[in-house]
Amino acid sequence: MRHGLVNTCNGKFPKPSTKKQKSSFFSSENKKFLPSAFESAKVTEQTARPPLPPFDSPSAAQKARLAEDAWNSRDPARVSLAYTQDSHWRNRSEFLTGRPAIVDFLQRKWAHELEYRLIKEVWAVTGDRIAVRFAYEWHDSSGNWFRSHGNEQWEFDPHGLMRRREASINDLAIREGERLFRWPLGARPADHPGLSQLGL
Repeated sequence: MRHGLVNTCNGKFPKPSTKKQKSSFFSSENKKFLPSAFESAKVTEQTARPPLPPFDSPSAAQKARLAEDAWNSRDPARVSLAYTQDSHWRNRSEFLTGRPAIVDFLQRKWAHELEYRLIKEVWAVTGDRIAVRFAYEWHDSSGNWFRSHGNEQWEFDPHGLMRRREASINDLAIREGERLFRWPLGARPADHPGLSQLGL
């Protein structure tokens, strides 16, 4: 495997064109890594998602950690509730609008990015906007490991729901022995070092 920056999916995750192809993403091999997006009958709509803007450094850090924990659940429906109904996204070169599109995107993402573990860190904050940097580790269905490095720009409505998200991401091929994120799947433990502590 070549060691270095790679483009593993041309900026987009594959979109199945038929029902048969779509079901292939949820093979028995991959299901163990991917919670059902629609198990979230338990997850209810909230009118507010504190902390609310305007943000300061502590509340921005809390917002980023809540987002990190939700994404580490790999539950698309749960994650989507942090966004407005008409939230606008750019993820790499893919553009999305609205919660159903977000759920569909995350289903495809976590069917491709297996054993996903994420760390976020606030870069800057002002008013209703937060900038974060992040890194996550994952492997594909062939067992090739990657560490993806990215930057996000977030804009929130008065209720603390994210109405705009822009993410730029690069994938670095790594060896299994170079992994740094090894906690059990799910939320990062409170005592696990963050990006700066890991030198990332």
